[in-house]
Amino acid sequence: MFMTNAVPRGFSLIDLIFYLVIVSAGLAGILKVMNTTVEFSAEPMVRKQAMVLAESILEEIMQKEYADTDPYGLPGNETTRITMDDVDDYHGKTEAIFTDWPAILSDYQVGITVLVANLGVTAMVPAKKITVTVTGGGYVISLSGYRGDF
Repeated sequence: MFMTNAVPRGFSLIDLIFYLVIVSAGLAGILKVMNTTVEFSAEPMVRKQAMVLAESILEEIMQKEYADTDPYGLPGNETTRITMDDVDDYHGKTEAIFTDWPAILSDYQVGITVLVANLGVTAMVPAKKITVTVTGGGYVISLSGYRGDF
């Protein structure tokens, strides 16, 4: 008779249990990370939306004239964006002047200030500092720009 030492092949029950525990722990960790990522994925979008809104308003104001060029216009009578022809017309305005906004932007509040900029003694060109502040979604975004008289 020939006797061979056969090595058992396959997995034991304990090996399978350890495998299932380790794989389950790994999957639970991965799912927890994915859940956290999905949960907070809307916040950067709200911040970006507020930033783009502030940038577009600042750009609109920066494209206006430095001072009132209409000899017949009465200062302070510019109440709509169509009649606003210089940067000073936007001072103190809020989101109420933006009547053409989509409904999704109704949660944002806007504040605009236009002040004479103090650029120092060496400044040869007078300038105005325009600050646009957008508040909404738990964020306050404030952007500033300078409009020179040139």
